[in-house]
Amino acid sequence: MTELENLQRRITILEDVEAIKKLKSRYWRCIDRKLWDELADCFVEDVVFEILQPAMKLQGRKEVIQFLAERLGSTITAHQGHNAEIEITSDTTAKGMWTLYDDIRNVESNTVLRGYGFYEDEYAKEKDGWRIKSIKFIRSFMERSKWES
Repeated sequence: MTELENLQRRITILEDVEAIKKLKSRYWRCIDRKLWDELADCFVEDVVFEILQPAMKLQGRKEVIQFLAERLGSTITAHQGHNAEIEITSDTTAKGMWTLYDDIRNVESNTVLRGYGFYEDEYAKEKDGWRIKSIKFIRSFMERSKWES
């Protein structure tokens, strides 16, 4: 590999990492703003979404969006992802780990859930950009309290 080819490869990797960071940011923004159609575009068609506590596994874009819309549609949420560890594993695949802090407020029950955890993701590069291929969400802990509005 020539020096120029090596430089081009390194630039492509950096661009891919940045695109994946933007994808994950868009994922959280769409959840918080309840933009379900735009959120669906973050996933490959056969996405796998796994939550470890409580154990749950969803398959397919439609099932994942339906679950998130039903579960979070009437809540106020704030998701913050940090400490991205992204590895490009091929020209069209990558994996990543993110630290998460989230705040979920249920207006009907006046409860607040605040939690921390990790996302372990896999990504696929399609003809029009990077998409989430799989998500494994590992909750470290969650605090529940009453919300005084």
